[in-house]
Amino acid sequence: MRFIVVDALQTAFDIANSYAPEHLLLQIREPRAWLPRVTAAGAVFLGPWSPETLGDYCSGPNHTLPTYGYARSYSGLSLEDFQKRITVQELTPAGLRGLGPTAQVLADLEGLDAHAAAVTIRLEALR
Repeated sequence: MRFIVVDALQTAFDIANSYAPEHLLLQIREPRAWLPRVTAAGAVFLGPWSPETLGDYCSGPNHTLPTYGYARSYSGLSLEDFQKRITVQELTPAGLRGLGPTAQVLADLEGLDAHAAAVTIRLEALR
């Protein structure tokens, strides 16, 4: 077991976010007020009545949380991972004018000429 002693609670949050723990227990006064400062954790447990055990078995995503610091990039497995999602986009002419040039540059950098042309043709039609 190891302890890290810090002089400020924000420092403790900085260390925790860097470590990206699987489970983060906030055993502090007003834990919900500090919750927005958590940017990397598999699951967060607030206050003295929220043991990790309940998250593992009853109240949360059980044992399907990111370990080894992967909480910096991944979330725990949830029902959403088993649902099909479809994204829908609709741009206005102003939206195409605003985003189109950036999309052209990115498509060109990737060597996707047809993608760039799809934007170019539409932008020319707006002139």
